[in-house]
Amino acid sequence: MEKEFHIRKNDNVIVTAGKNKGKTGKVLRINRKTDRVIVEKVNMIKRHVKPSQKTKGGIMERESPIHVSNVMLYCDKCGKAVRVGTMCSRTARRRGTARGVTRSLTSRREC
Repeated sequence: MEKEFHIRKNDNVIVTAGKNKGKTGKVLRINRKTDRVIVEKVNMIKRHVKPSQKTKGGIMERESPIHVSNVMLYCDKCGKAVRVGTMCSRTARRRGTARGVTRSLTSRREC
């Protein structure tokens, strides 16, 4: 059975711990085996790439994974991080809700 995380792909998140604390970005990938996520333009590292027929060599920057416990869902309307919970309703089985905010997460990107 796969692990269930409080964030999903394409969610806007904010980093809560580490050298990139306070930065926001969109989740590009989730690695469930190592409990890590890759966030756009966060935790950038430099890689020395050898030239090949397809790519030009040189020093390239790319994102490095962050542990999932160091990110929280970010609400663009509120401008702050929100906790995520689930709530059962009559129309839907389980629905994402933002804790501390009165609205529900219908599209997971807005609260």
